[in-house]
Amino acid sequence: MSESASHRLTGFSFLGLITLLLAYQLIGEIIVRFLDWPIPGPVIGMFLLFISLLFHPGWATRWTEPSQHFLRYLSLFFVPAGVGVMLHLTRVGEQWLAIAVALVISTLVSLVVTAGVMLLLMRLRARISGAKQHD
Repeated sequence: MSESASHRLTGFSFLGLITLLLAYQLIGEIIVRFLDWPIPGPVIGMFLLFISLLFHPGWATRWTEPSQHFLRYLSLFFVPAGVGVMLHLTRVGEQWLAIAVALVISTLVSLVVTAGVMLLLMRLRARISGAKQHD
């Protein structure tokens, strides 16, 4: 069986995965614009995707192979950001201190939040497995 035929049988294709991600992003943008929320549309879209994965756990296994292809080319998405930095290099030079402080603070906040979520999930997992052992 060919590789493309196996993709169709086992789950989403690479193009289907990107289309689905863009669809969730679009839905997030529509929600943000309609409700006038101060949150980026893609964040709402990724939250909706997360909720969808919770209710449809089989999707994750069907997306494994296309996701690997997507991750292989993920670095290409940073090219426009790099070009933008180079385009505004003088502004970066003028604002380097504010940029550095923002990067350090946001990194520390991200680490603390990630560690907190991980600890919360570990406790939740231990509580769930403890409850299953008593049943």
